[in-house]
Amino acid sequence: MQNIENTKSGSKELVIHRKRWFQPVANVLVALWLFAPGLGVLDSAIVFGQTKVIAHRGASGYCVEHSEGAKALAHAQRADYIEQDVVLSKDRVFVVLHDLTLDATTNVKAIYPERARTDGKYYVADFTWDELKELELRGRVADKMGGCGQRIMRLDHEITFLRQLDRAFHRKTGLYIELKGAGFHKKEFGVSMGDELLKVLAKLEVASDPESCLIQCFEPDELVALHENGCPYKLIQLIGDRYEGNIDELAKYAYGVGPPVNLLANKIAGGKIVSSGFVERAKRAGLKVHPYTVRLNMQPKWSDSIDETHRVLADLLKVDGFFTDYPDLGRSAVDGHSK
Repeated sequence: MQNIENTKSGSKELVIHRKRWFQPVANVLVALWLFAPGLGVLDSAIVFGQTKVIAHRGASGYCVEHSEGAKALAHAQRADYIEQDVVLSKDRVFVVLHDLTLDATTNVKAIYPERARTDGKYYVADFTWDELKELELRGRVADKMGGCGQRIMRLDHEITFLRQLDRAFHRKTGLYIELKGAGFHKKEFGVSMGDELLKVLAKLEVASDPESCLIQCFEPDELVALHENGCPYKLIQLIGDRYEGNIDELAKYAYGVGPPVNLLANKIAGGKIVSSGFVERAKRAGLKVHPYTVRLNMQPKWSDSIDETHRVLADLLKVDGFFTDYPDLGRSAVDGHSK
């Protein structure tokens, strides 16, 4: 983990403690340390109010998802929240990975060729943290982002790292933690992911206000159980493309809802974009709306460009926040910058 310190003379210094880190990562962090203060100056012309920019797996449009570089860059690009997808290792350490398996995002086959299950996949739950930290993160699309020299991060390490950045730049960046495969982990380990996560957050003294930390999950049973057991953190119910549930029921346990961007609008005759009504129903129920995911080269069915997507989400629909692979573009749109 990188530790950021101030020297006695007041100059800023990066102290790199992990010897194996690929040098470009250190270079990126040094560049952010030297130049990011200029990025922190907000433009006075705020177009879209308080719409929150949520860095999807970090600045994953630029760096390998959930890498330390992706998180550092997302912080420099002034994301309001940075997302952590979490799964449990064999020794029940929360690690920051999107998948239950390691195949798509690491070099696990090269390091542990004999450790696949009978389905041919390599599950995080079968490896201890000491084994996982030997793996190198990889991009999902090999010709876009191959091996990056960066390693899997533990959740507690990432939280500490982001706190260091916040202190250095006098900022407050929210954690946005997703419980991945809660039902799977219940079967594997006989524990509630939510309960285990609360222990980690309590140990790290993570504040429970919604600007500091949100917990999201696709599986309603896990969120309902957290709510009923007095979870101090606000909960976000993630939903899929064909949600047919009762929004008012979600509001009984959730602070907000995370729908896919496709669900929120339609393009009608003449090319006009209109709301599908989902955002309005959710807000009437008292829910925050944080749709996923804004990408540069893949727009929702109702949009022809990322600029149009930003405009519709923040200006027409007035969502409370949105997930994006490109926090800088989201920040620019929300703040009314022109780049």
